[in-house]
Amino acid sequence: MTPPSDRATPSDGVFTPTHWTLVMRAQGQTPEAQAALSELCAAYYQPVLRFIQREGRDEEGARDLAQEFFARVLQRGKLGAANPALGPFRSYLLGAVKHFLADLAKFDSRKKRGGGAAPESLEALSAQNDWAGDIAITSAPAPDAWFDRQWALTVMERALNHLENEFKAAGKIDHFEHLKTWLVGETAALSQAETARQLGLNEGALKVAIHRLRKRFRELIRTEIAQTLAEGADIEAELHYLIEALSS
Repeated sequence: MTPPSDRATPSDGVFTPTHWTLVMRAQGQTPEAQAALSELCAAYYQPVLRFIQREGRDEEGARDLAQEFFARVLQRGKLGAANPALGPFRSYLLGAVKHFLADLAKFDSRKKRGGGAAPESLEALSAQNDWAGDIAITSAPAPDAWFDRQWALTVMERALNHLENEFKAAGKIDHFEHLKTWLVGETAALSQAETARQLGLNEGALKVAIHRLRKRFRELIRTEIAQTLAEGADIEAELHYLIEALSS
């Protein structure tokens, strides 16, 4: 996977937009923007699913609702006015799913009050509220810390999977399996000398390998984050925020 970037590439001298920037610029109407939105939705399905579960749905019900939610986002493909105030993709998703669940609660309430009357369809209710099209991030509630923690875990997992695939492609998956334990800091229970012996390295070479692994992991996390931010956004600030979310 070629890491996307908001910076000019040496080959063409033009800016390559991140996925979220592309979606906002094109308002979701072009095939490229639709593909980018679809990829983002697939990548960050888990935080939405877990959030819906946390709101009181069982796993099967939450999966059905999450699929319905993303299907509507992709079907509409419009996000209101494209501007930096829309914030990161995680903020858009959190605001949108809250609107979606609120619409469902209204629908359930109307059904109970309606008695034998034919219930209003979810499609009609969604069309009236148009939550996926006109939601404004600036008016949405502050992002939920629990949702952001699930988001951060997903970012870490995706970066780790990319890193593992790079080692597989290089034919060094055994190195990855031995070294990944040191990604989050020193591990007192493990002996670097023993790991070096198992990999056929000296301790100095192992320390260099661990340093490079951590550096690449951080690069992949930044790449993952960049895809969910608008062009020019502060990636480091978002990275620090997600680290804080993980510790909460």
